[in-house]
Amino acid sequence: MTERGMSEQAFLVLTALADEPKHGYGIVQAVETLSEGRVRLRVGTLYGVLDRLVADGWAERDKEEIHQGRLRRYYRLTEAGGRALADQTRRLAANIDAASTVLRARGWWSPQPEGGA
Repeated sequence: MTERGMSEQAFLVLTALADEPKHGYGIVQAVETLSEGRVRLRVGTLYGVLDRLVADGWAERDKEEIHQGRLRRYYRLTEAGGRALADQTRRLAANIDAASTVLRARGWWSPQPEGGA
């Protein structure tokens, strides 16, 4: 997966892992919080994203533990994953700056969505 090809889901999973290792359900909760409820990962989707991130060297398995009789596998961000996340964040920020400049010039830009508080 290249930085340009990073999906929103992958971006949010990497962001969720940036502060500390997390297990699957912890990642799902963090992604929902980070996206303010816009992105809700299903288990199959989450593990598909994690498999790609691990294959690309951007995340890795950290540890496993048994919790209430079930295996919890934790994942953590790798150094390469942190660099990829930082690169993607810069790319998205530049895109936002470019789009907001054009939209502001047309009178279509407001920092708050219509009807926002």
